Amino acid sequence: MKTAASAMAGRGQRRSMGLLLVLGMMLIGGCVAMPRLERVAPAPHFAATDFFAGQTEGRATVKVILRTRHPVAVHGTGHLEPDGSLVLDQMVEEAGQPAKKRQWRIRETAPDHYTGTLSDAISGVTGVTWGNRLVLRFTMKGGYRAKQFLTLRPDGQSAHNVMVVRKFGITVAVLDEIITRVGP
Repeated sequence: MKTAASAMAGRGQRRSMGLLLVLGMMLIGGCVAMPRLERVAPAPHFAATDFFAGQTEGRATVKVILRTRHPVAVHGTGHLEPDGSLVLDQMVEEAGQPAKKRQWRIRETAPDHYTGTLSDAISGVTGVTWGNRLVLRFTMKGGYRAKQFLTLRPDGQSAHNVMVVRKFGITVAVLDEIITRVGP
């Protein structure tokens, strides 16, 4: 037969378990959903060094776990080095943050395979193209793993970029961007 003290302890444990379950569901619910990717197609072929040579403008939103979605603008200027490498200088303007410069250096090492660096990454950048899709991977400061899915649109002058950032296998941020070529 249960005593009053043991019955109260049992209710307290159930209440604690319920609270943990609710907190766990809130955490899972706080994970960032990935936007729908555009379809992979054989054409137009995404040649990163060609697309990013010249002026580009990106208009995006970023959603970080447990924060509200906010806008990001990216202004890029790219040029090709004599060895065929692309150097892309970008100015990133994120709402509520000071503007930030970053630089990509990307080189095609084999057909449809890229390697390079990114100034705010702690690892090298690797990339692979399948038709109109370029997938880039790198690790950011803090051990955040980034994967970008860039899909060249049929006009060849714009691309849809979805960057997914994960930590411990959990999606913690997603950037959804349209990048447009605006000059030579």
